[in-house]
Amino acid sequence: MTELGHVVYYVRDLQASLEFYSGVVGLPVSGTIFNGRAALLTGGRTHHELLLIEVGDATGPLAGKRIGLYHVGWKIGDRLEDLRDARDRIEKLGYSIDGRADHTISRSLYLRDPDGNEVELFVDDPEFDWQNDTSWMEAPVKTLEL
Repeated sequence: MTELGHVVYYVRDLQASLEFYSGVVGLPVSGTIFNGRAALLTGGRTHHELLLIEVGDATGPLAGKRIGLYHVGWKIGDRLEDLRDARDRIEKLGYSIDGRADHTISRSLYLRDPDGNEVELFVDDPEFDWQNDTSWMEAPVKTLEL
């Protein structure tokens, strides 16, 4: 295996999810399929990193202690300024930020998509050599100050 190819979500409202993943995460739509009930989104690395399939009214996702997907993290740039820009965009578009974290190797914002899935937007710390320094694995998660 060389890389994670893509993530697929069933969504209640395709348009609301497209507004979130395009407007907040920054993934442009690369195409639609299934007679417009599904959309492919890409960051440019491949044909699609995300596929959204509209299923209408449905329950989920599960909350609290559970088995299954916790969240998906999207690298949105290479600088802390990119994360500040994301924060401003999130607030301007009316979404709430659930958490802010300094993971030593990366800085992150956490929020929910329109279906309640947790999404992490992050930038790596270019100064931290994670390949040769494993101290970050035991470092406590700190509150991120932006």
